[in-house]
This record gives sequence, structure tokens and C-alpha cells, in this order.
Amino acid sequence: MPTTNDKSDYLVGVDLGGTKIYAGVFDSRLTLLGTTKLSTKSERGADSVIDRITRCIRDVIDECDLTPKNIKGVGLGAPGAVESDIGRVVFAPNLGWEDVPLQKELQKSLDLPVFVGNDCNLGMLGIYVHELKSKPQHVVGVFIGTGIGGGLILNGEPYCGNHHAGEIGHMVINIAGPKCRCGNNGCFEALASRTAIFKQIQSAVKDGQKTVLTDILGDDLKDLRSGDLRKALRRGDKLVERIISDAAECIGVAVGNLVNLFSPEVVVLGGGVIEALEEEILPHVIKTARQHVLAGTEKDLQIVGSKLGDNAGIIGAAVFARQSSSAKS
Repeated sequence: MPTTNDKSDYLVGVDLGGTKIYAGVFDSRLTLLGTTKLSTKSERGADSVIDRITRCIRDVIDECDLTPKNIKGVGLGAPGAVESDIGRVVFAPNLGWEDVPLQKELQKSLDLPVFVGNDCNLGMLGIYVHELKSKPQHVVGVFIGTGIGGGLILNGEPYCGNHHAGEIGHMVINIAGPKCRCGNNGCFEALASRTAIFKQIQSAVKDGQKTVLTDILGDDLKDLRSGDLRKALRRGDKLVERIISDAAECIGVAVGNLVNLFSPEVVVLGGGVIEALEEEILPHVIKTARQHVLAGTEKDLQIVGSKLGDNAGIIGAAVFARQSSSAKS
């Protein structure tokens, strides 16, 4: 462990999600020194969540035997539309947030430089730097978790558009589909996210359809997790097989559309659902995506699953903090 006399070359990366806050401390070479997790508890409101983020950051700094004086900057990825130049969360439906000045509030509570970006853009940055070694010029990331987000690397640089490019979860896939938390109908996120998959299973059980999940968790499926889906699939659960197959097809269609739009060298899939079910989902996604890509254009295309898991977001957030700190100095 470093000593508290070390100069302030350390970075904190934070991934703020709908269910958890995950923070890590990195040294100047982006070696991960330690991590801490807290539940988000978004139902308590933005002020409470900001207090919990502050606590998580302080805890991970202390866990690594450092003090705030050792920290050069904090990077944080937030779900939803973010004005990264001022660190304002414009809209985060999975948190119930609108116009939250997250960077300003965290800088006030931590007395440290804080830089806020979209969580999936930063997750893509982490994968690009750490996993892809910054080699491809054009990469699309698709992250399937509580919601669905995306990240773009175009011409070797993260692409955020005017403010919040990469909100692929809110592409409308089926105009007659279910209502999304953003207010639209038939969004990709409302069809194939973990939340959507769980809702479909719970609705089917209420309609009398059978699943081994009720044997494991009870009829209300209140504590359903992604890992439970894997258990059900391995036990030949027909209901879960059908719903996961439908979600994988939807993901494949979305990936095909994104390939036609951006013509990337690599499409990376990540997030908790992919991490838990990669073997079951990825082959179906790849097959479906290739069926929807313009003929002859997919020759050199790679569609792969990320191996970084939860660490993609905190690595990308640390990279973002390092880049942003350098730009300001």
C-alpha cells in the first residue's frame, strides 16, 4: 500500500449505477489499488445518493491507506444524459434524476477536482484503453444492465456529440412496444435490459406460466438476479430460454443497426447481463447482428464480449479524470 506521504498522483474512478455505486483507487499507471461498493438507494432522492457517493469515495481512499490530499482527481460515470463540460446530469431515468449538478455538489462535499461523464461512454473508454490497447479506430460499445447504454470511439477518440451521444438504449426498436422509463414506447432498453427481462418473467409467472425460478426464489421473484437466469437456463427452463432468446435477438438487431450506422471495426458487449450470460447470449447476438448488417460490409467486423466486467466503468472514469486533470493544468 502507498503511504500518505506520496505525492497526489492517485485517481479515483466511480461507476454510479441504478443499483450500486462502485469506486476504485488507481495509481499513475492505472493499477487498481482497491475498491468499495455501496448500494445506490436511488428511491431516497438525489441528495441522499450524492451523500452515498461521497461516503463511497472517502471509504475507498481510506481503504487504500491514502488521504484526500493524495488524490489528483475523481472521475465519475453517471447513467443517462450528462453535460460533461459542467458535470450536470440532465436526465437519468433509472435514478429518477433531472438537472442534477452532480460535479458541483461532489466537489463541494469532497473538496477535490471531480469530473463527470456518461457511465457507458466512460466504460467504453476503459475498455478501449485497457482491453483494446487503444488500437482500433472505430468501436461501438453496448452495455446491457439495469438499463442499456452505449459508448462510441470514432477516429480513435471518445465521441459524445453535442452532449450525450451513445444513448442507444433509447433507440426505438418497436413502436408498439412497452413504455420505457424515458417516456417513449418500444425503446431498446424497455425490451432487452435486465429490468425488462425480469419484468417479462414476472409477468409470465403472474399469467400462470411455469419456471424453476419460483422454486428457487418464491412466486414473487423479488430477489431475482442475473445469475439466477443462468441457473434456470442450465436446468432447461423453457420460459427463461424464450425470454432470453427474444432479448438476444433484440440486441442483435440493435447491433446490426449500429454497425450499419457507424461501420466500426469492433463491437464490444458488456454489462451485468452479458457478464452473467455471455455463453448463452453472445452467439445468438452475433448471428442476428450479421443477418442485419448490409451484405458484404461485415467482412472485418469483430463482435466480442468485454472481460473487464464492473471494472470497465471505474477504469474509464479514472482515465477520464486523468485526461481532464491534465487538460486543466
